[in-house]
Amino acid sequence: MVTTPLPRSNAFSGVRYVRLGLVLLVLAVAPVAQAGQAAPSTPVTGDWLLAHILSDPEQLNPLTSNDAGASSLLGYMFESLLQRDPRTLELRPQLAVSRPEISEDKLEYTFKLRQDAHFQDGQPLSGEDVLFSIKAIKCPLVNAPFQRVYYESIVDAQLLDPYTIRFKAREPYFLNESVLGGIDVLPRHYYDPENLLKEVTVTALAGDYAAHETQVRKFAEHFNQSYARNPLGSGPYKFKSWSTGQEVVLERDTNYWGNGKEGIDQVYLDVRKFRVINNMDAALVNLKAGNLDTMGLQPLQHLRQTSGSRFEKDYEKYIYSTPSYTYIGWNNAHPIFRDMRVRQAMTYFTNRQQMVKTILFDLGQVVDGPIYRFRPEYDENLFSYPYDPQKALALLAEAGWKDTDGDGILDKEIDGQRMAFRFEIKFNSGNDTRKSVALALQDELRKHGIDASVRALDWTIFLDEVRNQQFDAIILGWAMSVNEPDAYQVWHSSQVENKGSNMISYKNPRVDAILEEYRRTFDEAKRIELYREFQRLLNVEQPYTFLFMQKAVTAVNRRFRGVEVLASGGLRPLEWWVPKAQQKHTAQLTP
Repeated sequence: MVTTPLPRSNAFSGVRYVRLGLVLLVLAVAPVAQAGQAAPSTPVTGDWLLAHILSDPEQLNPLTSNDAGASSLLGYMFESLLQRDPRTLELRPQLAVSRPEISEDKLEYTFKLRQDAHFQDGQPLSGEDVLFSIKAIKCPLVNAPFQRVYYESIVDAQLLDPYTIRFKAREPYFLNESVLGGIDVLPRHYYDPENLLKEVTVTALAGDYAAHETQVRKFAEHFNQSYARNPLGSGPYKFKSWSTGQEVVLERDTNYWGNGKEGIDQVYLDVRKFRVINNMDAALVNLKAGNLDTMGLQPLQHLRQTSGSRFEKDYEKYIYSTPSYTYIGWNNAHPIFRDMRVRQAMTYFTNRQQMVKTILFDLGQVVDGPIYRFRPEYDENLFSYPYDPQKALALLAEAGWKDTDGDGILDKEIDGQRMAFRFEIKFNSGNDTRKSVALALQDELRKHGIDASVRALDWTIFLDEVRNQQFDAIILGWAMSVNEPDAYQVWHSSQVENKGSNMISYKNPRVDAILEEYRRTFDEAKRIELYREFQRLLNVEQPYTFLFMQKAVTAVNRRFRGVEVLASGGLRPLEWWVPKAQQKHTAQLTP
């Protein structure tokens, strides 16, 4: 979602291309030429890519959006000072001319910008835009808590000249180069046309901005409300249109500043259409009919519906491990789930191995924590909760849950009121995997005196209820970092407030202390030690029932070249192209 180093790495995951960490298992090869034809090797421009998305993105404001669908789209339109090389995962310049100059105390980071970059409206990109971008992130009234959390240590930013900016931090943070380099650079003239933040310093926004409250409030209200469907960046693709419930269209910018520049990604496809189809069976019908060029397949679709010779003639399938996990999140502030024993019982009731076998058809594996299992921080010794209903019932009995009125539902007096063990599980509609998980758990709980209802919601409505903590339990997913992780965004108690990513209201003072110390620690061995303790605490308290890490199966029409599984994120459509003889679509690109 896009190769920004950190801020969007914890995006809500649905159907998406995600970053990968180490060597990947690839069970398919890149498309090959038809028999008797030489495979063209020089990329050319032209053609369209028709890709499937399960739902509309929540919005396309580059700071206030945090769902995976938006993240994957925004990565084509916005650029940052640095990016990660998709094959080596090393940081490399993008809008900056080089990696930053870092002070010995690691409190100052100085970036020099390219002087040839411009935005999609032709306006030049300068240090003023970078300074505005960090101000927008730091503005506490901008609806971007999941972005702001990575920049908490930044207390000042100043232009040394029109193309040189220096960031200052109040304390060291071992990922500062990565997160500062990963700022999406926004055009100030577009996102703040009245220049309301001109006189407001980053220092004020990080502390007391009372002297400028009128300007700050006016800017934030306009920014939060006015840019959900009209993004403008400096990237190689520009926003064309969005028909709700139908498609989002991006168009190659023929005047892209990076065209032909060494070290800058080149793009070839003229148009990228993301077609919204909220039913996976319908999406597969469209793929087979040629109305889609690529889509992620469900396990059953992969195994039983896409194995014929006709399909294999037209499409190549790629299978790869994804650094993302699915979980059941328990609202830790809910009267039922604030008891750790109840949350533990829920995990014992969840037959995770069976779900991997019957729902994923073994295209995945059970996970027991939030750290990518191929990272050194991952704790191999975590307890993996087995399916054990009797152990679950014993924990519930210990917690005081009994059927006192003979109605078949467990109950307990909580806060002076008799409460039945009755709750609702919410998930996004169209996601059959999450639906199957919900129904399987519902059926299991019913056997043991627990009344769980399930509800599928449209993605945008679902996210709104999640962020407003209007749920008992949810089924969702997070992407995991294949680089050094930072779990502060999701697990620190400060992120419970203001629609932060700790929407389950998990609070543990020791976890907070670990997450804070980890950020200040440059010794990798010490960071590993801290994060293993952090994982053990989650493992005991079970604020989530961690479910599984899934393997992705993606079908791609064979006419596309440059398709490969990369270390940075599975398949990277940014680099795809089609030989002239095989191109299907033409477009009159707007200048």
